[in-house]
Amino acid sequence: MNEVPAGDLSPYLQREILINALYEASELEHDLMCTYLYAAASLRNGEAEGLSATEAAAAKRWRSVLLDVAIQEMGHLAAVWNITSALGAAPRIGRSNFPLDPGFLPAGITVKLAPFSTETLQHFVFLERPHGSTEPEGTGFACERPYVRGTDRPHLTPMGRDYDTVGVFYDRLGNGLRTFVGRYGESIAFDGDPALQLSAEEVNLAGCRSVICLKTALAAFHSIIEQGEGAPRDSAGSHFQKFLGIREELKTLKQRNPAFAPAFPAATNPVLRRPPRPEGRVWIEDADAFATVDLANASYALMLRLISYAYALRGPGKEKSLVVDLAIGLMQALMPLAERAARLPAGPSNPHCYAGMSFIAPRDPSPLPPGVAARRLLLERFTQLADAGAALRTSGDDRAVAAAEQLARLATRASREFDLSAPAASATGAAVAPAAVAAPVSAAANTTAPSAAAADSAPAGGGSDGIERVRGEKLELTFEAKRCIHSRFCVTWTPQVFVGNVKGPWIHPDAMPVERVVEVAHACPSGAIRYQRLDGAAQEVAPPVNLATVREAGPYAFRAQLQIDGAPAGFRATLCRCGASKNKPYCDGSHHEIGFSATGEPPTGKTEMLAVRDGVLAIDPQTNGPLRVRGNLEILSGTGRAVARVTSAYLCRCGASANKPFCDGTHAKIGFRSG
Repeated sequence: MNEVPAGDLSPYLQREILINALYEASELEHDLMCTYLYAAASLRNGEAEGLSATEAAAAKRWRSVLLDVAIQEMGHLAAVWNITSALGAAPRIGRSNFPLDPGFLPAGITVKLAPFSTETLQHFVFLERPHGSTEPEGTGFACERPYVRGTDRPHLTPMGRDYDTVGVFYDRLGNGLRTFVGRYGESIAFDGDPALQLSAEEVNLAGCRSVICLKTALAAFHSIIEQGEGAPRDSAGSHFQKFLGIREELKTLKQRNPAFAPAFPAATNPVLRRPPRPEGRVWIEDADAFATVDLANASYALMLRLISYAYALRGPGKEKSLVVDLAIGLMQALMPLAERAARLPAGPSNPHCYAGMSFIAPRDPSPLPPGVAARRLLLERFTQLADAGAALRTSGDDRAVAAAEQLARLATRASREFDLSAPAASATGAAVAPAAVAAPVSAAANTTAPSAAAADSAPAGGGSDGIERVRGEKLELTFEAKRCIHSRFCVTWTPQVFVGNVKGPWIHPDAMPVERVVEVAHACPSGAIRYQRLDGAAQEVAPPVNLATVREAGPYAFRAQLQIDGAPAGFRATLCRCGASKNKPYCDGSHHEIGFSATGEPPTGKTEMLAVRDGVLAIDPQTNGPLRVRGNLEILSGTGRAVARVTSAYLCRCGASANKPFCDGTHAKIGFRSG
């Protein structure tokens, strides 16, 4: 960490004051995340928005960097939340709305929503600067009136204290935490319930690691400093260095074209309604812009409500994972809306600028009491957002359509998975077993596994499009063309039953012994072939061990009682990992067309035997992201070697992760699109 004076640490002997300092850290990280997202949303996209090809490529890179930094800020925020929870307090999920009143942060740290510009970029450099840096503040961002926070007197009232840089602030927090633990010991200091924290079981963020002791808390602080705010000047890959790189590139492009305007002139600190003191302020009057910002703000507010609720639920558990997934999904709806807002006029009172998302936080996003009432409130809100999105999409704007479709998907999932009858997985009750990690049950005792017929009744693709059903004397065969990867077991093992390259009927269930046909169905890796026994014999049952095989330069081959995107999907499926399938999440053979190259023999990782090896395996494809897998799963190489045994994982499906088969976040950097 930075070498800075520790100062008076005696106030941090009070847990209340230490928690209050963590609340300021939460607000600061939250504010920074919003400013980076706002600037990213304002950047122009492509030559159609007035940029040359070179400028468009640069703006695309800058947007990617800003989004990457914002995601890392989310990780920092989660780390602070977890430390707060470890100390026995509820995390500070909300924040003060923009513009911030003087005193919320030190006078030398100004945070405001502003479009991307030379001045805004310099402001970002200043915020992320290391201790001792001489980088100046961006023009227009300097403090309007100097002030001093805190007091040298002994005090019980929590109050903010000044600091020069964010890195210095975290150094002080770390030293304060050491002082507190030194006085009371770790068992008393970290007396919060670890099951209330966010972890890798719920979200794929670097900051979501359980905090259980001083070492893990200080490691989180150190990661925040080294990765972002206050990193040493030569720290490669830090936020500071990334912004310096953009600054140099912007300077070069401005020299070539002095008229280069990489962003739309979105408003600074816009608000939805005319403020009581309107001088120098921008409020949104345009009806289309108002509706867009209103929906964006409401989505953001619900996201905060969900995260707050997640910290009231013990994990791992189905409900905790669900609310976190839905919160992340709202962020994916929010960005198209934020981009649209930055491209719409603010209104006649402010003709000089465009609108912009104002990131209005709820007045109080405290956690809802866990239970049916909370789920009903959340479900009602998702329905309202989906309805508003449907109204907005009538504009035909691509961003409005994308946001509306995502909100509709989230509302559908919330309606399907929020149980309005079950008790809560609360802070005081037992955690609800997640759908993906079923209560321990052996394969032999698994009498509730759906039959192949039940899986057929709700295929993952939905409806009956492309599904053939042929009824014979002893069994009914189902063939789902969209899932077929042409492994050819059917036409080579039972050529009289599955007759290839013919016109007309090609499936003849009674042409070979029924047991042989059933054997072929079990061998079909994609699940395209399924059956229902009509002779009274046993139907197909779930595999005794859940498996995912990583195929050489090809898809994942899953065998388990599958639930894909919330719907039963049989017992076998091959899912795309090259990123090119036109039938995502299923493989359609596109890896051959694009020359996808990826080993089927990844290195061996965590392979401790699982206590339970079967049960429901829930696979939720994340929008423009990885496959979210929850359940007891053994990941195998193409030759059958155990690669990992997990109960929760994010598997790459963009084809570009450097840590295949696991996601490493590359999908965000390369602009992977799952739709």
